[in-house]
Amino acid sequence: MDVRRADERYPGGDEAAGIASRHAFSFGPHYDPDNLRFGALLACNEERLAPGAGFDEHPHSHTEIVTWVVEGELTHRDSAGHETVVRAGDVQRLSSAGGVRHVERNDAAVPLTFVQMWLAPHEPGGEPAYEIVRGIADSTPYAVPQAGAMLHVRRLAAGERTAVPDGAYVYVHVVRGEVTLGGETLGAGDAARVTNAEALDAVAVRRAEVLVWEMAVP
Repeated sequence: MDVRRADERYPGGDEAAGIASRHAFSFGPHYDPDNLRFGALLACNEERLAPGAGFDEHPHSHTEIVTWVVEGELTHRDSAGHETVVRAGDVQRLSSAGGVRHVERNDAAVPLTFVQMWLAPHEPGGEPAYEIVRGIADSTPYAVPQAGAMLHVRRLAAGERTAVPDGAYVYVHVVRGEVTLGGETLGAGDAARVTNAEALDAVAVRRAEVLVWEMAVP
């Protein structure tokens, strides 16, 4: 198990424009050849947008982009004609496939925090696709079959225990709160990369929200 702490994330964004980013993997101008991906996961970015701030239209291709809103509301618009507002508890997926452009903004009057994760599909190309699941429940895993991955959301009360899926690659990201995992204590923004996960439990030290990616061999 490889634990990466929140303060080890590479800072990005544009503070003057109201954008603060923290990258868990090699990303953009920050190139780290030893930290390019884990399983299918290429990026796990924590993004904070001030009211009125956002990312202007930009392109993506050959990437499955999954977004989890922590606080606030994310306005999404893309070149395939989708326009939605993503709220806390919703799972949004943009399959960029052969190419798509999109805009991400905070059009609300309060700050926005979200986690965006990029996964590599098994096959490049194809037609872009978009999906949003409103208010996903803990008992409902979200599948990204294009990348051989499954997202599990866990919301734990203090002292509550949950099993971590067995798998070739398991990525555990703590959104908020604090949990113990394999003898390590993980706080908000911390993550664990587990290879050949088996018989692991996460236990909430205090109320916590955790995102867990279960991934097959890429």
